[in-house]
Amino acid sequence: MTRTLFIASAALLAGPALAHPGAHHASASFAAGLSHPFAGWDHLLAMLAVGIWAAQQKRALALLMPLAFPLMMGLGAVLAMQFGSLQYVESGIAASVALLGLLVAFAVRMPVVAGAAIVALFGLLHGYAHGIEAPAGGSMLAYGAGFIAATMMLHLAGMLSGVLARGAITSGLLRAGGGAIATAGVALLTLA
Repeated sequence: MTRTLFIASAALLAGPALAHPGAHHASASFAAGLSHPFAGWDHLLAMLAVGIWAAQQKRALALLMPLAFPLMMGLGAVLAMQFGSLQYVESGIAASVALLGLLVAFAVRMPVVAGAAIVALFGLLHGYAHGIEAPAGGSMLAYGAGFIAATMMLHLAGMLSGVLARGAITSGLLRAGGGAIATAGVALLTLA
């Protein structure tokens, strides 16, 4: 298990790990937005981790977290399109991956307001990055709908993983996966 986690973490360092290396999509479309969260480990891991962590919570927070993230992500994208680049966004995103991984690894339970606030803050950061990287032409509304739809799919995939991992062994594997996500987040911080 340790060897597998090490290899998976090392593999994350092998290629471009950030979803925002500077390459813009040709035009803003639903398809471009839908594919964007899958283009980098930072978004992919954070969005899966939100779903997994939500599944580890009590019902109210489990339902609120996957809604708070995309809602604030949309707001972050709008803010980025209005105000432009913000320093340390990539570092904040990498830190969100590391912290979400730790929250999953330790199966941290929180009050509804605190858990939703953490997820909302991370959603705002991820959305800001999406807004900065938004294509120049096409429909920004379609692009935003695409990346929000992809985000919700990744949250649901994470939640499903968490719900299916209710046994002692599978729950331990899920928590080990949280450790791998946290390790990846630390690695991303060194690249940000």
